[in-house]
Amino acid sequence: MTTINVRTDEKRKKAATAILAEMGLDMSSAIQLFLQQVIVTKSIPFPIRTVNGFTPDQEQAMLKDMADLEADIAAGKAKGYSSAKEMAEDLLKD
Repeated sequence: MTTINVRTDEKRKKAATAILAEMGLDMSSAIQLFLQQVIVTKSIPFPIRTVNGFTPDQEQAMLKDMADLEADIAAGKAKGYSSAKEMAEDLLKD
């Protein structure tokens, strides 16, 4: 066996340790699982997500769609609403 030293902040370590304990794992076992999956998949074995819960590609696509919609609203090609209620009322009239 060999030793790996990992630098992280105390808050992250405590949070991860608590979650792993709920799963019946210690930090060393979790890191072993991670490394084994890196070997098996030849990649990081989970999708990398932004703080909003999206993959970077998903987040960029969503931001582009929002910018396109804002441009369409400004150009009069689409209608904007100030609330979901206002939109629902507009959709349900007629």
